Amino acid sequence: MQRHYGLDWLRIGAFAILILYHIGMVFVPWGFHAKLAQLDWVTVPMMASNPWRLSLLFVVSGYASRALFRRSSGTKAFAGNRTLRLLVPLVFGMAVVVPPQPWVELVTQHGYRASFLHFWWHDYFRFGKFGGLDLPTWNHLWFVAYLWLYTMLFTALVAVTPRRVRAGAQRLFGRLFGGWGGFVLPTAWLMIVSAVLFPGARETHALFGDWVAHATYFPAFLFGFAMAGNERVLAGFARWWKVSAALAVLAYLVVAGVQIAFAGQRFTPPPWGMVFSLARGVEGWMAIAALIGVAETFWNQDHRWRPMLTEAVFPFYLIHQTVIVVVAYWLMPATLPGWAEFAILVATTVAGCWAFYLVGRRVRVLRPLIGLRSHVTARRPAAI
Repeated sequence: MQRHYGLDWLRIGAFAILILYHIGMVFVPWGFHAKLAQLDWVTVPMMASNPWRLSLLFVVSGYASRALFRRSSGTKAFAGNRTLRLLVPLVFGMAVVVPPQPWVELVTQHGYRASFLHFWWHDYFRFGKFGGLDLPTWNHLWFVAYLWLYTMLFTALVAVTPRRVRAGAQRLFGRLFGGWGGFVLPTAWLMIVSAVLFPGARETHALFGDWVAHATYFPAFLFGFAMAGNERVLAGFARWWKVSAALAVLAYLVVAGVQIAFAGQRFTPPPWGMVFSLARGVEGWMAIAALIGVAETFWNQDHRWRPMLTEAVFPFYLIHQTVIVVVAYWLMPATLPGWAEFAILVATTVAGCWAFYLVGRRVRVLRPLIGLRSHVTARRPAAI
């Protein structure tokens, strides 16, 4: 497989949007670890990426896993490599990177008075409830845990499936999703998940029992893996990206309209709750289809910055939310205007992410802890 530079750029952009989204979580009325001035209107622009940002990451991760799988010497080698590259940063993140987040939440929302060092040494590793929180926790690193789980499930499936059956499944995928099926079938599935199977359900990111998330993200991962073996699907997305982009925008306008109309209400009254869920399903896949089409059409070319940015994405993801939460905590006493708080959060988060990556990549013992290869390769950057 040739490397698809367009999907590299798409992954970089998706994580950049994720960082901005988590900064927005500081201001919206939804629950978060640190809260500044509540700005209800911020929920409207956040809905422009809410239905698709994570599904897109699982699709791209599935695509990249296909390349890693083909470079591996077998399923055991592939599973071992992915376990090392995902679980080591996850454990390090849970033990070292994430703890400031629950500490800030306990201090600002639950009346906790002890210092962070006391919390980390005495209270964080309780392996149970503390102040209403489950500790220790992975918070935003749930994505890494889910990605590892999906990778292991897929690897086990491949290991027990004969080669001819896998080849047949790949051909069937091409027939089903190579034309309009690539737009209609995933959209229909997301609408069923959102409006029929789990209406009104929220993701818990607790792994067990998080069925709405698994029903959304595991198929997205499998789709990305299968798409890497079928050029016709990519060609379809490239050909019809303008149509899918227009449908995504129209669906977003419906989502935004319902969000505005019933802002502040705990439940959206019928039939608008159903309309909201169905529109989210349409926006969720049509945006992904449009973005993949744009990446295939315009972005599939290399640049001297791409290798470093591709490698930096995982360390950025590990550290970004902790930087956001800690800086928001420091900003609380200042009571600055919302625009100033947002600007400071963006600047400090970007600076903190770069510092974490640039320092970590130069210290060999830290490299595997932040998701990088333990050794530096000359021309091939870290994969997804």
